[in-house]
Amino acid sequence: MRPDLFQAPDYYNLDELLTDEHKLVRDAAREWVKREVSPIIEDYAQKAEFPNQIIKGLADIGAFGPYIPEEYGGAGLDQISYGLIMQEIERGDSGVRSTASVQSSLVMYPIWKYGNEEQRKKYLPKLASGEFMGCFGLTEPDHGSNPGGMITNFKDMGDHYLLNGAKMWISNAPFANIAVVWAKDETGRIHGLVVERGMEGFTTPETHNKWSLRASATGELIFDNVKVPKENLLPNKSGLGAPLGCLDSARYGIAWGAIGAAMDCYDTALRYAKERIQFDKPIAGTQLQQKKLAEMITEITKAQLLTWRLGVLRNEGRATSAQISMAKRNNVNMAIEIAREARQILGGMGITGEYSIMRHMMNLESVITYEGTHDIHLLITGMDITGIAAFK
Repeated sequence: MRPDLFQAPDYYNLDELLTDEHKLVRDAAREWVKREVSPIIEDYAQKAEFPNQIIKGLADIGAFGPYIPEEYGGAGLDQISYGLIMQEIERGDSGVRSTASVQSSLVMYPIWKYGNEEQRKKYLPKLASGEFMGCFGLTEPDHGSNPGGMITNFKDMGDHYLLNGAKMWISNAPFANIAVVWAKDETGRIHGLVVERGMEGFTTPETHNKWSLRASATGELIFDNVKVPKENLLPNKSGLGAPLGCLDSARYGIAWGAIGAAMDCYDTALRYAKERIQFDKPIAGTQLQQKKLAEMITEITKAQLLTWRLGVLRNEGRATSAQISMAKRNNVNMAIEIAREARQILGGMGITGEYSIMRHMMNLESVITYEGTHDIHLLITGMDITGIAAFK
């Protein structure tokens, strides 16, 4: 394993826009990734296994619900701190960041925002510490970009609900202790329910043969007449807007995370270009390689400014769903293009596990699709500026 020599690019001195707390949080996450993730992640990606031993470390750096109030076990940090943590984790691996994103934005967030006090106290401290891991059930085999068409449903049986249906492409599913599941009631209204591992009829088969997010555990959620206690229904918000509110938080984290993957690819390519000698000089001294590197740092800088401003708006409660969509789409596309260009700079070495680039590239092929596809996010922006929904 090559030593982790990563140096974060900051071409526009964006650190000056961060508070001391922001930088402390980011640097702690950065050092943890260098120490605990970088030395093992290539091996786990090759084996297609999630490194369960890092869960405690993720909790220790505040990666689980960093913006959740301290009274519920969270760190009580702001949205920029959350983004910076996601950036540093995805610099290590998108699959590890997915684990943290799901736990924070798709499990802890809805329990905090849509749950009652009893549910918050029951679940959030254990989720924040990593004692409990969670997953989020929205996507179905036949309903991805159109989640409102879901067929997973529950019926009121008097003293409990009876849940039936299936979800797929669920990060953390194989080992999750709880699942926040979105299903329709008998009137067709969407609600969130907390389903716990061990409930009869609830199974989580693992998804195998992935070429992407190989160090992340992915699975299905199967509900076959699962009896869910009535106290497990999230009472404070229903309708499609409830899960979409969770996705706003997750997509915001992805916008930051993708920058981390891009920075790692850029840093690797820059260092390699300075060391690789061809025709008696480093390839960094050739025009075409300088073009690639200059365009990479330009796009990274633009993405950094975009997410920082979005973080300010999130802190002020003013960021719109459409603004979050723009950042997610732009930054993930930026990252995948940088990964591809960086791979070319490394030539044949770029496809090996000795470097992180090919792993990032494969991971980003999933990130560009999940939490809203590249095309759907474009249409969200289109709808926002024209007032006309093109996907209906």
